[in-house]
Amino acid sequence: MAERDDKTVDAADAKTSRRNFLVGAAGAGVAATAVAMPNVARAQEITMRIQSTWPSQDIFHEYANDYVKAVNALSGGKLKIELLPAGAVVGALQLQDAILAGALDGGHGVAGYWYGKNKAFSLFATPPSFGWNANQMLGWVRYGGGQALYDELVQQVLGLDLVGFLMAPMPTQPLGWFKKEITSPEDLANLKYRTNGLAADMYQQMNVAVTIMGAADIVPAMDRGLLDGAEFNNPSSDLLLGFPDVSKTYMVQSYHQGSECFEVIYNKAKFDALGPELQQVLKYAADAASADMAWKAMSRYPVDLQKIKDAGVAVIRTPDSVLDAQLTAWDTVVESLSADPFFKKVIDSQKEWTKRVVGFELEWEVSREKAYKHFFPA
Repeated sequence: MAERDDKTVDAADAKTSRRNFLVGAAGAGVAATAVAMPNVARAQEITMRIQSTWPSQDIFHEYANDYVKAVNALSGGKLKIELLPAGAVVGALQLQDAILAGALDGGHGVAGYWYGKNKAFSLFATPPSFGWNANQMLGWVRYGGGQALYDELVQQVLGLDLVGFLMAPMPTQPLGWFKKEITSPEDLANLKYRTNGLAADMYQQMNVAVTIMGAADIVPAMDRGLLDGAEFNNPSSDLLLGFPDVSKTYMVQSYHQGSECFEVIYNKAKFDALGPELQQVLKYAADAASADMAWKAMSRYPVDLQKIKDAGVAVIRTPDSVLDAQLTAWDTVVESLSADPFFKKVIDSQKEWTKRVVGFELEWEVSREKAYKHFFPA
């Protein structure tokens, strides 16, 4: 404040000066708080590093990233997940062990990849084809007791320090890629063929020579003649992996994996340390990503199937004789593996749900095929 010539300060001016100082000080405090708050938020932010079981350009890795983006957004800055592709830390089939060892905080894949530890894992990824689709399977997980059975398998039967959420319904998988058209079950006998999970048991009943391997290894194996045929999952992934470069016969529709879903898993100690709020974020982000993935697949898969056709690939429907043989093989697999009490408990739960839910659908829903062919007869 400027000083008067007589070096006296007017009382009113002094009062105004003090008020201005207090307002300025308060403003400075607000400004300081505004600067400090983001620093506090950053200091409290938790970072988790997870890896997928998919190559970086695969649509499955894109789905995994969509889940990560949902978590990061819903957490309001309190949690940040960093996603790595398959092979960044470990190979796809070593992911679960890496999480248990603490080398990774979590991962995105399918429960069927852990089928070597307990075949019941595949029931939560690629179960037998009871006539249900993947969305109905996830209905069983959420409302039919499936999540509790999954938790029992992971934490009690196997004693694994893991927490997992099943998510994201997938369409029926194709029979796969072959050197020539499959016209009968006999054409599959002794073929060197890649699949995973319980489908391996089912195909072994059909005398198929099954090999299990991660996504990135399949096409190179076919190119070198180590495989005669293989399936992965969907047109977008199959196109990106390069199947049209090694095969021109694409057999679609199959009962070997009629329904499938993803699994996101976390080291349980690290999950428990997050607290209830962030644990719920991880859970409900899985539901949000499930819906988004189903809609994205609707958009992308038909476009990429057309690209496969444009590349000179013959897309052929699997004959009924092969489908019938698959169902017969499933009968044997289910009966044999149900000797294990836990496996049977899961199968019985799945059958009860499917009988009720699919039975209702078949009774209640009108045929979509009739309407489709009416409006699109070509």
